[in-house]
Order: sequence, then structure tokens, then C-alpha cells
Amino acid sequence: MNNSEPHNQQNQTPENQPNRFSNWIKTSITARMLMVGALILILLIPLTYVNLLIQERSYRQQDVVNEINQKWGNDVMLYGPILKLPYKTYSETSTFNEKTKTYLKETKTLINYAYIFPKELDINAKVKSKTLYLGNFESAVYTSNMAIKGSYESPSLASKGIKSEDIIWNNATMLLKTTNLKGIKNEMNIIIDGKSYNFETNFSENSSQNHLDELETSFLSEALLENDFDFNLSVTYDGSNQIQIIPVGKTTTMSMASNWADPGFIGNYSPDDETRSISKDGFKVNWKVLSINRAFSQLYLNKVPNLKQFAFGTKFVVLVDEYQKSERSAKYGFLVIGLTFLIFFLIQTMSKIHIHPFQYLMIGLALVMFYTLLVSISEHSNFLKAYLIAGVSVILLITFYSKSILKNFKFSALIGLSLTALYSFIYVIIQLENYALLVGSLGLFLILATVMFVSRKIDWNNG
Repeated sequence: MNNSEPHNQQNQTPENQPNRFSNWIKTSITARMLMVGALILILLIPLTYVNLLIQERSYRQQDVVNEINQKWGNDVMLYGPILKLPYKTYSETSTFNEKTKTYLKETKTLINYAYIFPKELDINAKVKSKTLYLGNFESAVYTSNMAIKGSYESPSLASKGIKSEDIIWNNATMLLKTTNLKGIKNEMNIIIDGKSYNFETNFSENSSQNHLDELETSFLSEALLENDFDFNLSVTYDGSNQIQIIPVGKTTTMSMASNWADPGFIGNYSPDDETRSISKDGFKVNWKVLSINRAFSQLYLNKVPNLKQFAFGTKFVVLVDEYQKSERSAKYGFLVIGLTFLIFFLIQTMSKIHIHPFQYLMIGLALVMFYTLLVSISEHSNFLKAYLIAGVSVILLITFYSKSILKNFKFSALIGLSLTALYSFIYVIIQLENYALLVGSLGLFLILATVMFVSRKIDWNNG
């Protein structure tokens, strides 16, 4: 008896404690669950860095796109033409004279301006689009030929209480407000009743505040303002991203034709559905906007209003945004790691095969590597090829690694098939937009049902 007591005490020495802890990890389901959960949380750290990498590359892409657009020409917005008509107003001041004890009246003449929009405005835009590349990045650019014509009624300011004799008819001009002066490729002039008037840049604080540059003609012929008159002009732009106009005509129509296959129609007004035509070879669309459709008038005094909120037009969309798809894919990283670890955990629990925490960690890091492979390859190829290469590489790596861990081809094949199904499911969700939530919810429900079915016979009370 005395000899056995020292032997029992020896079994309780601190040196044997790690063995007891190791055995507890191997035999206890609860311990394995805690270990797997802790590893998943640890792997969120590199997964967060992957998301930051994708965002950084996305910002870099936007910087490069802006650089391409700056060199070629930025987006285009057209506002006008607008008739600028000067008129006189009078202010009277009274000054008291101490010597004569009377008031002296003085009348000052001030010059103000009325801005009148056309009765009809018709724009025909023919746009030749292409994609420019800088390194691995791309931007949609275009050359647009815009033919603009319309008509004016003989101007009158009587509705504003301004007499005809107070209008300075021989100082009337035409204004055109626009963005992207750098992208204009032709001499700008407007033809009114057969006579040509050149536009010149007219910088003003008002135009700078509205982010629209102002072009103004020389003085118009006084005689042409006595009656209704027609006008026409043309402008060729090198631009990027989008084209918009502001419907200043009492009746505004615009037609646009382009070889770009993926247009996005933006602004307050949609093109006519009956005449809209979009195919892989390009698009043709028409707009018609009446004065009753917009909340502004045809005549303004003192300054041109900022009407950019009423603009409409076309955005030349690059539909394949690889970084956006990569970012959406990385958002499912937690799900992929969790479900993969769950499969290994179930196999380990049901087959009594021991899997070391280090092996779980290696598998998790391989899953994280999928996203870095996806981002780097997609910069040199399309998203589908990048997804296939990254997915196949990671699936084969984990499948062969699990063969060495599980010592069973059946289990490693199950791992490979499960990962293939999971990555395929995520790819489908990424491609969907309107039904992504529905399909994702149904898929997760089926995964949960499968896990519940497989784990129903596990004795969770054992450890």
C-alpha cells in the first residue's frame, strides 16, 4: 500500500498535465467545437486584410480610370443654347440739400439680363464608343457628334413688366453652358437665319459655382430678334463615362445612337420604350420632354438657374467590375471557412479521426488564399477564368491535404465535392442581383437541413 501512494502521486505531477489536456481535446466534442470556433475567429483577421486589399485595388482602379478620362475627356453635360438679353432698370434716390432745404432726386440706370430658353430644341447625337486600357484597368470613352437645332419665338419681356424700349436689342448674345471644354474637337459657332456667330469662352463666378463652363457669342443682329428665328450648331466631343443634356426647350427631343452595347439611361427622364433598341451591336434611343414635364419656366431674370437636377442622358457602363465581384465573393469568406471546418468537424466526430488544430489552421489559410488568387488573376483575365483557376487550385490543394489527414479517399472526395458545390453556389449568387437574397437564403436552408440530417446520430452528450 505504501509503495502505491508515491506512484499515484507521480501520476498527478505537472508534467502529465499537457497529456491530459491533449487527450481532452482529442476525446471531447465540446473541446473540439471550442477549438474550431476559435480558429474561425482567428482566420477572420487575414480575411479582413483580404477585404482591405480588394478595396485598395478598387480605389487604384478608380484613380487610373480618372487618369484615362482626364487625358481623353471627361463626362459631357450640355445646357443651352440660351438667349441672353440685356435690359435697363432704374433706381431713384433722394438726397436732402441743407442749403436749399429741398430733396434732390437722382435716377440711376442699371443693366440687367434676361435669360430666355428656346421654343424647340432638337439634339441628334451619334456616339462612337470604345474601351481604353492603362495597365490592367479599363475605362469607357467615346467621340460624340452632336447636331443641335431649334427655334425661338420673337423675345418679349412684357410678362416681367419690362418695356420693349428698355431692352438693349443690339447687345443680345447666345450662351451655351457645358462641361468638358477640353474635349471639344471643333470650332464652336451657331448659325442663326444663315448667319454664323462664334462662341468664345466666358468665365464667370456663377459658371464656376455650377461646375459648367460658359460660352458666349458676339452681339446678335438686332433685326433677327424682331421675328421668330431658327438656329443650328454642331459640336464634337471626346468624352467619357456619360452624356447628359438639360431640356431647356419648351419641347425638347433627343435621339442618340451608339455602338456601345451596355448603356445605362440616367437622369430625370427615360427614353421612349417604343423606339428603344439595344443589342450587342449598340443602341438607338429617343427622348421627348415637354415643358409640362419639368418644374422650371422659359424665362429668368438676373442669372441663369442651376438646373442640373433636370438633366438626362446615357451612361456608358463597364458592366464587368471585377473588384466589385471579388468584394462580394470575399463577403462569403466567413461562410466558406465555417462550413468547411464544419465538414471536417463532422468527419472527425463521426470517424474518430484526430485532426490537429495546426491542420485546421492550414486548411483555413488555404481558403483565405482563394481570394488573393481571385483578385490578382482577375486583374489579368476575366472574373470567370479567375474564379475557376483560384477555385480549382484551392479545392485540389485542400482535397489532397485532407487525404493525408483523413487517410481515406472517400472522405477527401467528400471534401472536394463539398467545396466545389459551395464555390459554385457562391458564384451563382454573385452573378444574380434581384434574386441573390432569395437564392442565398434557400441555399443556406438546404445546407442547414443537410447538416442537421448528417449529425442527427451523433451522441453530443459524450464529452
